[in-house]
Amino acid sequence: MLAGLSLAGVALRLTLFAPNPVEVRVVTVERGRVEATLTNSKAGTVRARLRSRLTAETGGRVVEIVHREGEHVSAGDVLVRLNDSSLRAQHDLTLRGVEVAGSRLEEACLRRDRASRELARTKKLAERNIASEDMLDGLQYAYDAARVSCLAAKAELASAHAQVRAAKAELDKTMIVAPFEGVVAEVSTEVGEWVTPSPPLLTAPAVVDLIDPTSLYVSAPMDEVDSAQVHAGQAVKLTVDSRPGEVFAASVIRVAPYVLDLETQNRTVEIEVELDDDAATAELLPGTSADVEVVLEVRDGVLRLPTSALLEGDRVLVLEEGELKERSVKLGLRNWRYAELQGGLSEGEAVVVSLDRVGVEAGERAIIVTEDAGTGS
Repeated sequence: MLAGLSLAGVALRLTLFAPNPVEVRVVTVERGRVEATLTNSKAGTVRARLRSRLTAETGGRVVEIVHREGEHVSAGDVLVRLNDSSLRAQHDLTLRGVEVAGSRLEEACLRRDRASRELARTKKLAERNIASEDMLDGLQYAYDAARVSCLAAKAELASAHAQVRAAKAELDKTMIVAPFEGVVAEVSTEVGEWVTPSPPLLTAPAVVDLIDPTSLYVSAPMDEVDSAQVHAGQAVKLTVDSRPGEVFAASVIRVAPYVLDLETQNRTVEIEVELDDDAATAELLPGTSADVEVVLEVRDGVLRLPTSALLEGDRVLVLEEGELKERSVKLGLRNWRYAELQGGLSEGEAVVVSLDRVGVEAGERAIIVTEDAGTGS
């Protein structure tokens, strides 16, 4: 009787009073791509290679804002105009000076030509002893003086033209011009306000912020211990916070030749990354945070399992006959998503990925609630 009661108690514990099995999710070991990658130690930033914070070259009152925020401009387009009335008057004055100098030049050269003709006639008379040497000497002096006056008038005309160019240069300073094709990001002034140029060794607040949207790149800090593994030309998977779920193909174009030691315990090497698609580049906004994943090595068609299925010590949980069991595995390449499986499991076997659930441990009874086939790379 006692033996029968014991057996009955055991049967009840295993059936009626047995704890509910743990619900687990599993994925199937399959073949696919596995990549060895490095990620940035801190968030990177989308930057623009061509970005100018433009200021005025001269002080003045704003009379016109030609282009506003968001407008596309070409190189040489006027963005902001300042009051130029006094400088324009000075420019007009120099133009009149050119006219005056031109007239003086014409007059001086006419006198030179007349003196030259008189000198030539007198020389012929002197050859026949009709004109005296003193007269010939006086006419030679008159011709030389007229010739020098003509040369001086030419110099005055050149000086007048130089004054025009100088006045034009000062007049041009009343316009803030786009140095390259781009988009106006910000205009920090309004019509009627006064702007001033930057004093020596100081920077005045920018009047216009101009960005070339086709020159965007990502600057990202990598841990110094990884610096020897990163070099220009490597493929990169780029993600930005403003485009969740999207991964952009990119490439490393530059690795800084030094280590930043601003933080002693977190030294980094800056790398620069450019997107492969120019259209995608133009849609990003400077200042956006970004993450880079530098691809070091790629293996296609290998057995793989999700990195989320790994326990410490390269172990996994498999479900056999309703019970969770540990299995040691041999791994090759790995990243944050997939690990290459070199031994311990076969293609098609299922491993547990819901390791964060309470009760998911070796020896527990379990049932599968969802089976997700591993996809992607």
